[in-house]
Amino acid sequence: MPIDVKSSPAAPVAEEPRHWQTAVKRGFRLRCPRCGEGHMFHAFLKVNDRCPACGQALDLHKADDAPPYFTILVVAHIIVPLMLVVEQTYAPPEWVHAVLWLPLSLLLALTLLPRAKGALIGLQWALRMHGFGGEVDAPVADPAGELRSAG
Repeated sequence: MPIDVKSSPAAPVAEEPRHWQTAVKRGFRLRCPRCGEGHMFHAFLKVNDRCPACGQALDLHKADDAPPYFTILVVAHIIVPLMLVVEQTYAPPEWVHAVLWLPLSLLLALTLLPRAKGALIGLQWALRMHGFGGEVDAPVADPAGELRSAG
């Protein structure tokens, strides 16, 4: 079976470097990962289609469940040790724990969730993932489907 090799006659275009640390910091500040000026979100977790300042497409991201996962991880690592210290030091009644830790957990989660999503979108932009590099993501063949049809 012959192998088709497709090559382009034009020389590859040099891509500008994208520093992931800068892009993640800009995303964490809820700004465009490219210019750092435009707002990334137009609502709580609704990403703008394009950056209002530089025009960078922002709707190509695939954040999915990662931002909530990282948010829960960070909030739990902050709240649980504090809760244990307060319990061991003061031994307050349960209603004090409920009044103190539930609102604090909610406030931290709602503050960190858009920032985690922005940082992840910034990382995807810097690494040229999911269309941020110019190419469109192609569907990946299901290897399990191939095994089922062969068997």
